[in-house]
Amino acid sequence: MCRNITVLRGLEPAATAEEIEAAARQYVRKISGVQTLSDATREPFEAAVAEITEVTARLLQELPARRMPPTTVPPLRRPEVQARLARRS
Repeated sequence: MCRNITVLRGLEPAATAEEIEAAARQYVRKISGVQTLSDATREPFEAAVAEITEVTARLLQELPARRMPPTTVPPLRRPEVQARLARRS
């Protein structure tokens, strides 16, 4: 698994739409090799992110409950990441 993508199943509270999209975006970046969007890559990249986000959300809803929570915290829930995002805003 891509080391930057964290497990979203079994989070309390459940994974948010923002967390699911962030994981989808990381996945598409990894498999496509696209780090910076250009006019030529923007549309197919964003379409792939949208599709993977939708499929992932459906998968997380349909899977049974997890016995143990994930061992890592998604980046968007980490205080240092939240602080960095707040500074950018």
